[in-house]
Amino acid sequence: MDTTRIDSAFDDLSSAKERWAVLPIVDKIRYLDSIKDNTVRVARPWVEAAVKAKGLSMDQPLAGEEWTSGPFMVLWLLKDLRASLVRLSSGIPVLEGYDVATRPDGQVTVGVYPKSFEEGLLFAGLTAETWMQPGVTESSLESSTAAFYRQDAPSGAVSVVLGAGNIASISVLDTVYALFNEGRVAMLKMNPVNDYLGPFFEEIFADLIADGYVRFAYGGTDVGSYLTNHPTAETLHITGSVNSFNAIVYGKGDEGEANRRADRPVNPKPIDAELGGVGCVLVVPGKWSAKDIRFQAEHIVSYKMHNSGFNCVAAQVLVLAEEWDQKDQLLDEIRVVLAEIDDRDLYYPGSKDRCLARVRQSVDAEAFGAGDERHLITGLDATDADESWFTEEVFGPVLSVTTLPGSDPASFLSAASSFANDRLYGSLGANIVIDPRTAKANAEALDAAVADLAFGTVTVNAWSGAAYFMTRSTWGAFPGHAMNDIQSGRGVVHNALMFDKAQKTVVRGPFAEAQRAFLKGEFHLSPKMVYFVTNKQAHVVGEKLIDYCDVPTKRKLASIAASALRG
Repeated sequence: MDTTRIDSAFDDLSSAKERWAVLPIVDKIRYLDSIKDNTVRVARPWVEAAVKAKGLSMDQPLAGEEWTSGPFMVLWLLKDLRASLVRLSSGIPVLEGYDVATRPDGQVTVGVYPKSFEEGLLFAGLTAETWMQPGVTESSLESSTAAFYRQDAPSGAVSVVLGAGNIASISVLDTVYALFNEGRVAMLKMNPVNDYLGPFFEEIFADLIADGYVRFAYGGTDVGSYLTNHPTAETLHITGSVNSFNAIVYGKGDEGEANRRADRPVNPKPIDAELGGVGCVLVVPGKWSAKDIRFQAEHIVSYKMHNSGFNCVAAQVLVLAEEWDQKDQLLDEIRVVLAEIDDRDLYYPGSKDRCLARVRQSVDAEAFGAGDERHLITGLDATDADESWFTEEVFGPVLSVTTLPGSDPASFLSAASSFANDRLYGSLGANIVIDPRTAKANAEALDAAVADLAFGTVTVNAWSGAAYFMTRSTWGAFPGHAMNDIQSGRGVVHNALMFDKAQKTVVRGPFAEAQRAFLKGEFHLSPKMVYFVTNKQAHVVGEKLIDYCDVPTKRKLASIAASALRG
């Protein structure tokens, strides 16, 4: 480990931190613009490298995952963040023009997507609200945004950002958040799993590197430990596992575990973290057609199998009503989809052995794919306090299933939300699937379930991963976890509207694809969301999105829509 180079990089950041903190917003906007231009320039080679590393090809629809969760995500956040900075520099309230409401329980919500016809088209019928923490009122909401920029004389700080190895854009987005939301200079440590992307990311941040505001580090846990314990590092951010978080804060081995239990940190630096957890899909019983069952089977499989299941917000537990008369039909169609989808490499180190070790402990385990790399686990007892599928995240392509008694939609919603809150480890994402007729007939119960679910993202008929793309909203755990029981983490990222006291984001989507949605009282133009693992146009749409983000035009938007309609 070259500590001399790291020490020199920290010296550079320390020398630049106060200059960055007081840099005028108009100058920071210029840096945002340079990040955008550089991202457009490296987008294709970035995606080509990621596709190759994950055993895919550029003409394969699954390559769409790398376009959309890679450079598109960066460009979309930059657009949203730039709009907020322009408002701040012009003295315009950040939230001017946004729909703000107060729920009957007093909780304030802000409608964050869509804000234009173009966004409505791109996000295929999805809407998003960000809910504030209790205590925030409509009158205090604006003062609860952009805290860093409300300081008369802000102080600078050096932040260490430990990048993620799964979704390519995370490292860039987390670094942008440290820089522009928190006003900190950043040391980005690339994760060894995807450090091949480092040269592209260094080009993206080239202007900030040249001026001393960003530095990069590479290596394993020894480098990470040196960085997080370095005296120049003032704040930390990690996207990763709860084990990594605990090792940073409390130390390793038996001594680290003793420190955690006693809440005795060995590293007391402020740290934010996004750590995943056990995500869920709560399927509300209703009367579904055969096409509904097929569409939702593809949707639910996508919740888990996007990126081979290597997502912190992948849905791990499918919760069904025991007496729902279509339960077995849905499960059978999920089996069909699991068998049909493309085989792919389990690229994350050690994932195959870890998943198989867990699968072998389950009685009702079914394997799919040429290499038996995808699994469905059924027959789990929802009352079993020791069931590890509820308490331990499985980072890989395994979907588990449990049932709750009954078939009444309202009762199920209440029981399922309690199960998710009380039995599942973590609080990153929870998903509800419900048909429009059942939703209308049980509107109060659905609203109560959405409100009660203590997750950072709650969705209705959309994967919680969709909120990751909706960058004006927040992304992170539900607030309130203790440091020594951190679960899905603390703090948020993305958050282009710079909410200081957000609680969660609620995303709602269509139950059916475009061809049938109108008959169900919904309107959108997408046959399948771009994140569907069965979307045959995802790679085409993904590449076109980069061109659109570079220079948006109606012609490009129409081309994206045309490709999506063939999805």
